[in-house]
Amino acid sequence: MTAVRATTALGLAAGYAADAAFGDPRRGHPVAGFGRAAGALERLVWRDRRDVGVVFTALCVSTVAVAARCTDRALRSTPAGAALFTAGAAWTVLGGASLVREARTIGEALESGDLAAARERLPYLCGRDPRELTEQQIARAVVESVAENTADAVVNALVWGAAAGAPGLLAFRAVNTLDAMVGHRSPRYLRFGWASARLDDVAGWPGARLTALLTVAAAGRGRRRGAWRVWRADAAGHPSP
Repeated sequence: MTAVRATTALGLAAGYAADAAFGDPRRGHPVAGFGRAAGALERLVWRDRRDVGVVFTALCVSTVAVAARCTDRALRSTPAGAALFTAGAAWTVLGGASLVREARTIGEALESGDLAAARERLPYLCGRDPRELTEQQIARAVVESVAENTADAVVNALVWGAAAGAPGLLAFRAVNTLDAMVGHRSPRYLRFGWASARLDDVAGWPGARLTALLTVAAAGRGRRRGAWRVWRADAAGHPSP
């Protein structure tokens, strides 16, 4: 293992540990700052055209990637600084602890029969309107959100971090954030958000497949074959929203 790879691995491990111990930063979250900046740019350049959306997406992602790359290269001569930068990027990008906390909170409310509390908490986990959802529908929303966000906020982030270090981590989170902001099939974003949505599909492909394989592996002895069959049978039935 080269020194750069070792530094990246150490930083990823430290960032994962920080997320597990502390969850997301409570104030001044860099992803929120990126979202505000991207939102301001969107308001400035928005047009109901694909080509404008392509430029918007490319500008947002490339700015993050180039800044992260320059910082990473500047710190390469000091392994401790490079590891800390990667750790900070990983802590910023990963969302596993917050995902587990919110899912458990809703699960505990459902187990105690407190449907009102579960409905109140669901928007912290996913974007569905909980007002008319039944207990079973809320449970399904939680399971689906945990599955999707495990792929995006944990596995995919680590895949891109392993492949490209801190720049990979931060560029992937920029892509994922843009998809959440503008990658919708709505009148406003059907054309403008097309590039962000398609880029997120491409960036998310490896981590999604790895997440499925890890889910099969975690199914336990005697259940892996069934989990594999469900994945192969149902995967195509869940198109991108």
